[in-house]
Amino acid sequence: MNPLQRFKLDVFPQPEPILLRHPVLLCHGFGALGNLVSKGLLHSTCIMLRTHGVLAFAPNILPYGRIETRAEAWCEIIDTIKAKTRADKLHVIAHSMGGLDMRYAISRLARHDDILSLTTVCTPHQGTSLAKLTLNTPEPIRENVLGMMNWFGNNVYPNIPSDVLSALKELSPEYVQEKFNPGTPDHPDVVYQSVTAACGKGTDAPINKLLIPFNTYIYEREGLNDGYVPTEGAKWGKLIAETDLSHAEQIRLNLSSKKIPQWRDLWVDIAKSLREIW
Repeated sequence: MNPLQRFKLDVFPQPEPILLRHPVLLCHGFGALGNLVSKGLLHSTCIMLRTHGVLAFAPNILPYGRIETRAEAWCEIIDTIKAKTRADKLHVIAHSMGGLDMRYAISRLARHDDILSLTTVCTPHQGTSLAKLTLNTPEPIRENVLGMMNWFGNNVYPNIPSDVLSALKELSPEYVQEKFNPGTPDHPDVVYQSVTAACGKGTDAPINKLLIPFNTYIYEREGLNDGYVPTEGAKWGKLIAETDLSHAEQIRLNLSSKKIPQWRDLWVDIAKSLREIW
Protein backbone atom coordinates (compact mmCIF):
# COMPACT_ATOMS: atom_id res chain seq x y z
CA MET A 1 0.00 0.00 0.00
CA ASN A 2 1.24 3.47 -0.88
CA PRO A 3 2.19 5.15 2.46
CA LEU A 4 1.18 8.53 1.03
CA GLN A 5 -2.34 7.38 0.16
CA ARG A 6 -3.76 8.79 3.38
CA PHE A 7 -2.44 12.23 2.42
CA LYS A 8 -4.37 12.27 -0.85
CA LEU A 9 -6.07 15.63 -1.27
CA ASP A 10 -9.80 16.04 -1.77
CA VAL A 11 -10.75 18.38 -4.58
CA PHE A 12 -13.32 20.07 -2.30
CA PRO A 13 -12.29 19.41 1.33
CA GLN A 14 -14.60 22.02 2.85
CA PRO A 15 -18.09 21.22 4.21
CA GLU A 16 -20.73 21.04 1.49
CA PRO A 17 -22.48 24.43 1.17
CA ILE A 18 -26.22 24.47 1.79
CA LEU A 19 -27.59 27.57 0.14
CA LEU A 20 -30.93 28.73 1.54
CA ARG A 21 -32.81 31.91 0.72
CA HIS A 22 -33.96 32.40 4.30
CA PRO A 23 -32.34 32.28 7.77
CA VAL A 24 -32.96 29.30 10.04
CA LEU A 25 -34.17 29.60 13.63
CA LEU A 26 -33.36 26.61 15.84
CA CYS A 27 -35.78 26.30 18.76
CA HIS A 28 -34.78 24.23 21.79
CA GLY A 29 -37.12 22.24 23.96
CA PHE A 30 -37.75 21.64 27.66
CA GLY A 31 -34.72 21.65 29.93
CA ALA A 32 -31.58 23.49 30.93
CA LEU A 33 -29.05 20.96 32.25
CA GLY A 34 -27.39 20.80 28.86
CA ASN A 35 -26.43 24.44 29.27
CA LEU A 36 -23.85 23.32 31.83
CA VAL A 37 -21.72 21.94 29.00
CA SER A 38 -22.70 24.24 26.14
CA LYS A 39 -23.85 27.78 25.43
CA GLY A 40 -27.28 26.40 24.58
CA LEU A 41 -29.06 23.14 23.82
CA LEU A 42 -28.77 23.71 20.06
CA HIS A 43 -25.59 25.80 20.03
CA SER A 44 -23.41 22.98 18.68
CA THR A 45 -25.96 22.25 15.98
CA CYS A 46 -26.09 25.92 15.01
CA ILE A 47 -22.32 26.30 14.74
CA MET A 48 -22.09 23.12 12.67
CA LEU A 49 -24.78 24.34 10.24
CA ARG A 50 -22.97 27.65 9.88
CA THR A 51 -19.92 25.75 8.59
CA HIS A 52 -22.21 24.63 5.76
CA GLY A 53 -23.19 28.20 4.95
CA VAL A 54 -26.56 28.13 6.70
CA LEU A 55 -27.48 31.43 8.35
CA ALA A 56 -28.63 29.68 11.52
CA PHE A 57 -29.49 31.06 14.95
CA ALA A 58 -29.94 29.11 18.19
CA PRO A 59 -31.08 31.56 20.89
CA ASN A 60 -31.98 30.61 24.44
CA ILE A 61 -35.36 31.22 26.06
CA LEU A 62 -36.78 30.09 29.39
CA PRO A 63 -36.14 26.36 29.84
CA TYR A 64 -39.31 25.55 31.78
CA GLY A 65 -42.61 27.25 31.05
CA ARG A 66 -46.05 27.01 29.52
CA ILE A 67 -46.27 26.64 25.74
CA GLU A 68 -47.90 30.06 25.42
CA THR A 69 -45.18 31.76 27.46
CA ARG A 70 -42.38 30.11 25.52
CA ALA A 71 -44.10 30.88 22.20
CA GLU A 72 -44.27 34.56 23.08
CA ALA A 73 -40.55 34.49 23.87
CA TRP A 74 -39.82 32.90 20.49
CA CYS A 75 -41.86 35.62 18.78
CA GLU A 76 -39.55 38.26 20.24
CA ILE A 77 -36.61 36.25 18.93
CA ILE A 78 -38.19 36.10 15.47
CA ASP A 79 -38.54 39.87 15.37
CA THR A 80 -34.90 40.29 16.41
CA ILE A 81 -33.59 37.88 13.76
CA LYS A 82 -35.70 39.46 11.02
CA ALA A 83 -34.37 42.88 11.96
CA LYS A 84 -30.75 41.66 12.02
CA THR A 85 -30.95 39.80 8.71
CA ARG A 86 -33.56 41.91 6.91
CA ALA A 87 -35.30 38.66 6.02
CA ASP A 88 -39.02 38.60 5.35
CA LYS A 89 -39.45 35.00 6.52
CA LEU A 90 -37.59 32.31 8.46
CA HIS A 91 -37.32 28.55 8.37
CA VAL A 92 -37.79 27.07 11.83
CA ILE A 93 -36.30 23.77 13.01
CA ALA A 94 -37.62 22.96 16.47
CA HIS A 95 -36.50 20.19 18.79
CA SER A 96 -38.85 18.54 21.28
CA MET A 97 -41.19 20.98 23.09
CA GLY A 98 -39.93 23.76 20.83
CA GLY A 99 -42.12 22.29 18.10
CA LEU A 100 -45.25 22.81 20.20
CA ASP A 101 -44.12 26.35 20.99
CA MET A 102 -43.80 27.16 17.32
CA ARG A 103 -47.06 25.51 16.30
CA TYR A 104 -48.69 27.78 18.88
CA ALA A 105 -46.85 30.86 17.57
CA ILE A 106 -47.92 30.13 13.99
CA SER A 107 -51.52 29.22 14.72
CA ARG A 108 -52.49 31.34 17.71
CA LEU A 109 -50.08 34.26 17.65
CA ALA A 110 -50.51 34.83 13.90
CA ARG A 111 -46.84 34.32 13.04
CA HIS A 112 -47.59 32.47 9.81
CA ASP A 113 -46.42 35.50 7.82
CA ASP A 114 -42.98 35.25 9.44
CA ILE A 115 -42.43 31.50 9.10
CA LEU A 116 -42.01 29.72 5.80
CA SER A 117 -41.60 26.22 7.21
CA LEU A 118 -41.63 24.37 10.53
CA THR A 119 -39.59 21.20 10.86
CA THR A 120 -40.10 19.48 14.19
CA VAL A 121 -37.50 17.03 15.50
CA CYS A 122 -38.90 14.51 17.97
CA THR A 123 -41.62 16.84 19.21
CA PRO A 124 -44.32 15.22 21.41
CA HIS A 125 -47.22 16.12 19.11
CA GLN A 126 -49.41 13.67 21.04
CA GLY A 127 -47.77 14.34 24.41
CA THR A 128 -45.57 11.95 26.35
CA SER A 129 -46.46 9.62 29.21
CA LEU A 130 -43.14 10.60 30.82
CA ALA A 131 -44.68 13.95 31.76
CA LYS A 132 -47.58 12.16 33.39
CA LEU A 133 -45.19 9.91 35.31
CA THR A 134 -43.52 12.95 36.83
CA LEU A 135 -46.86 14.55 37.68
CA ASN A 136 -48.00 11.35 39.42
CA THR A 137 -44.89 11.11 41.59
CA PRO A 138 -45.70 11.34 45.34
CA GLU A 139 -46.20 15.00 46.21
CA PRO A 140 -43.26 15.49 48.64
CA ILE A 141 -40.80 14.09 46.09
CA ARG A 142 -42.42 15.93 43.20
CA GLU A 143 -42.38 19.27 44.99
CA ASN A 144 -38.69 18.92 45.87
CA VAL A 145 -37.71 17.94 42.33
CA LEU A 146 -39.78 20.66 40.67
CA GLY A 147 -38.51 23.20 43.17
CA MET A 148 -34.90 22.42 42.31
CA MET A 149 -35.65 22.56 38.58
CA ASN A 150 -37.36 25.94 38.92
CA TRP A 151 -34.44 27.21 41.00
CA PHE A 152 -31.97 26.07 38.37
CA GLY A 153 -34.05 27.47 35.51
CA ASN A 154 -34.39 30.84 37.21
CA ASN A 155 -30.63 31.05 37.67
CA VAL A 156 -29.62 30.16 34.12
CA TYR A 157 -32.41 32.25 32.58
CA PRO A 158 -33.68 34.89 35.04
CA ASN A 159 -35.60 36.96 32.45
CA ILE A 160 -38.85 34.98 32.84
CA PRO A 161 -39.77 32.83 35.88
CA SER A 162 -39.56 29.09 35.25
CA ASP A 163 -42.71 27.02 35.72
CA VAL A 164 -41.88 23.32 35.52
CA LEU A 165 -45.27 22.12 36.77
CA SER A 166 -47.23 23.96 34.07
CA ALA A 167 -44.80 22.79 31.40
CA LEU A 168 -45.22 19.15 32.41
CA LYS A 169 -49.01 19.46 32.48
CA GLU A 170 -48.96 20.81 28.93
CA LEU A 171 -46.72 17.95 27.77
CA SER A 172 -49.12 15.27 29.02
CA PRO A 173 -50.98 13.20 26.40
CA GLU A 174 -54.35 14.34 27.72
CA TYR A 175 -53.55 18.04 27.39
CA VAL A 176 -51.87 17.84 23.98
CA GLN A 177 -54.48 15.57 22.41
CA GLU A 178 -57.62 17.01 23.98
CA LYS A 179 -56.82 20.73 24.24
CA PHE A 180 -53.68 21.78 22.39
CA ASN A 181 -54.11 19.98 19.07
CA PRO A 182 -57.81 20.82 18.56
CA GLY A 183 -57.13 24.47 19.38
CA THR A 184 -53.94 24.81 17.34
CA PRO A 185 -54.65 24.04 13.69
CA ASP A 186 -51.91 24.14 11.07
CA HIS A 187 -51.78 27.19 8.84
CA PRO A 188 -52.07 26.48 5.10
CA ASP A 189 -49.29 28.93 4.21
CA VAL A 190 -46.68 27.12 6.33
CA VAL A 191 -44.92 23.90 5.32
CA TYR A 192 -44.89 21.34 8.14
CA GLN A 193 -42.46 18.43 8.25
CA SER A 194 -41.07 16.19 10.97
CA VAL A 195 -38.33 13.83 12.13
CA THR A 196 -38.89 10.85 14.43
CA ALA A 197 -36.57 8.65 16.48
CA ALA A 198 -36.60 5.17 17.97
CA CYS A 199 -33.95 3.43 20.05
CA GLY A 200 -33.65 1.15 23.05
CA LYS A 201 -36.49 -1.24 23.80
CA GLY A 202 -38.10 -2.75 20.72
CA THR A 203 -35.18 -1.77 18.46
CA ASP A 204 -31.63 -2.90 17.71
CA ALA A 205 -30.23 0.51 18.65
CA PRO A 206 -28.73 0.84 22.14
CA ILE A 207 -29.72 3.65 24.48
CA ASN A 208 -27.83 5.31 27.33
CA LYS A 209 -28.25 3.39 30.58
CA LEU A 210 -29.61 6.49 32.30
CA LEU A 211 -32.51 6.58 29.84
CA ILE A 212 -33.45 2.90 30.07
CA PRO A 213 -36.11 3.40 32.80
CA PHE A 214 -37.77 6.22 30.83
CA ASN A 215 -37.43 4.32 27.57
CA THR A 216 -39.05 1.21 29.06
CA TYR A 217 -41.84 3.16 30.76
CA ILE A 218 -42.85 4.90 27.53
CA TYR A 219 -42.49 1.71 25.48
CA GLU A 220 -44.97 -0.13 27.70
CA ARG A 221 -47.56 2.63 27.18
CA GLU A 222 -46.87 4.25 23.82
CA GLY A 223 -44.48 1.94 21.98
CA LEU A 224 -41.18 2.82 20.35
CA ASN A 225 -39.54 6.02 21.57
CA ASP A 226 -36.26 7.91 21.91
CA GLY A 227 -36.18 7.91 25.70
CA TYR A 228 -38.51 10.89 26.03
CA VAL A 229 -40.88 11.12 23.07
CA PRO A 230 -42.98 8.35 21.42
CA THR A 231 -41.96 7.69 17.82
CA GLU A 232 -45.46 7.73 16.34
CA GLY A 233 -46.40 10.83 18.28
CA ALA A 234 -43.49 12.77 16.78
CA LYS A 235 -44.98 12.67 13.29
CA TRP A 236 -46.44 15.95 12.05
CA GLY A 237 -46.81 16.97 8.44
CA LYS A 238 -44.43 15.28 6.01
CA LEU A 239 -42.09 12.74 7.61
CA ILE A 240 -38.65 13.55 6.19
CA ALA A 241 -36.29 11.49 8.35
CA GLU A 242 -36.00 8.82 11.03
CA THR A 243 -33.06 8.31 13.36
CA ASP A 244 -31.98 5.98 16.15
CA LEU A 245 -30.25 8.72 18.14
CA SER A 246 -31.74 9.20 21.59
CA HIS A 247 -33.50 12.43 22.56
CA ALA A 248 -30.32 13.70 24.23
CA GLU A 249 -27.99 12.53 21.47
CA GLN A 250 -30.02 14.44 18.89
CA ILE A 251 -28.74 17.67 20.43
CA ARG A 252 -25.25 16.30 21.04
CA LEU A 253 -25.66 15.51 24.74
CA ASN A 254 -24.04 12.27 25.92
CA LEU A 255 -23.04 11.65 22.32
CA SER A 256 -20.14 9.26 21.72
CA SER A 257 -17.47 10.31 19.24
CA LYS A 258 -18.41 7.49 16.87
CA LYS A 259 -21.95 8.88 16.60
CA ILE A 260 -20.92 12.44 15.77
CA PRO A 261 -21.08 11.81 11.98
CA GLN A 262 -24.61 10.43 12.41
CA TRP A 263 -25.64 13.48 14.42
CA ARG A 264 -24.10 15.79 11.83
CA ASP A 265 -25.76 14.00 8.91
CA LEU A 266 -29.17 14.22 10.59
CA TRP A 267 -29.09 18.00 10.88
CA VAL A 268 -27.41 18.53 7.52
CA ASP A 269 -30.11 16.47 5.82
CA ILE A 270 -32.80 18.50 7.58
CA ALA A 271 -31.19 21.71 6.34
CA LYS A 272 -30.93 20.32 2.82
CA SER A 273 -34.66 19.57 2.83
CA LEU A 274 -35.31 23.30 3.18
CA ARG A 275 -33.76 23.99 -0.22
CA GLU A 276 -36.95 22.69 -1.80
CA ILE A 277 -39.16 25.09 0.19
CA TRP A 278 -39.42 28.57 -1.30
